[in-house]
Amino acid sequence: MPPDRLGRWLDGVAARHGTFATVEPVDGAVRVVCADGTEVVLRAPFDWRAGPALLSSFTAAARVPHRAAVLLVRRGRWAAGVFDGGDLVVSKVDARQVQGRTAAGGWSQQRFARRRGHQTDAVVAAAAETAVRVLAPHAGEVEALFTGGDRGLVDEVMADPRLRALAALRRGPALEVGEPTKAVLLTTPEEFRAVGVRIVEPGERTDSPRS
Repeated sequence: MPPDRLGRWLDGVAARHGTFATVEPVDGAVRVVCADGTEVVLRAPFDWRAGPALLSSFTAAARVPHRAAVLLVRRGRWAAGVFDGGDLVVSKVDARQVQGRTAAGGWSQQRFARRRGHQTDAVVAAAAETAVRVLAPHAGEVEALFTGGDRGLVDEVMADPRLRALAALRRGPALEVGEPTKAVLLTTPEEFRAVGVRIVEPGERTDSPRS
């Protein structure tokens, strides 16, 4: 749920399901129970402090811009950026060739696999250098690191000791992104700034988030 739409969306929930009979904090989230028994759980992507008016303080906190780092890595391409709210402050997008397929067998296939493995290692090393140059200088300013793409490759990049401070800020879930292009990087605030919403209708139980 985009933070700017949350207030209007909650008004709609109240109109459809009745007044909010219960509003309480639960494990860093806010649990709302409507008059008809519908339950809504809201989870903010960043830390927030509860105020006397719990729901109002939550919606206000959700709209506050936060500085965050983003790292996207896939085989052959990667992107790194620092955002202030939804605005991109600094970024770098790069690519390196990685062979994708082979029709040969035997020794040729083994040589291909070794070559592809070396190319993938080179991508990890280059992506780590990009993260060190672009993201690491901001480790003391950002509140969180959000990652996406190939989880294994991202993990390898983040294993670089020079990124230890950033790794401690890494948050899930992973961003659902395609190829790490500049255009894709620019869309990531829509995902990492979104408020998590889980709805349980009366007589229904689900763990699936809706947004």
